Amino acid sequence: MNFHTRKWIKPEDLNPNGTLFGGRLLDWIDEEAALYTIIQFENSRVVTKYMSDIDFKASAKTGDIIEIGLEVNSFGKTSINLHCVVRNKMTYETIITIKTIILVNLDENGKPAPHGKTETEYQSERMKRRGIGG
Repeated sequence: MNFHTRKWIKPEDLNPNGTLFGGRLLDWIDEEAALYTIIQFENSRVVTKYMSDIDFKASAKTGDIIEIGLEVNSFGKTSINLHCVVRNKMTYETIITIKTIILVNLDENGKPAPHGKTETEYQSERMKRRGIGG
């Protein structure tokens, strides 16, 4: 699993119990999943279709640094199925897992469209394909 984004927990991210608000964390995860999918599909028109099995295992408090990790479970014709783990960057304690996040590729009319991808493409591969870098 690759961990792409780090967040520093600030007071405005907390719930009344003084721990990270779950809704804030889900917002960050949804955004990270969308960015990951946009990069994979090379299309900025994607939407989240489904999230399942959200399992809060621990929390975070002010000053903690968390990181959001994503990996591809599978590619569909118009979609991508992701798995997510969020952990504390310093302790590696798992904060949340989401077994399935499905995002859908859209055409210019907002309809599901084939993306043509069958496997994860990494930046180095994309740069090589485009003749950029060494």
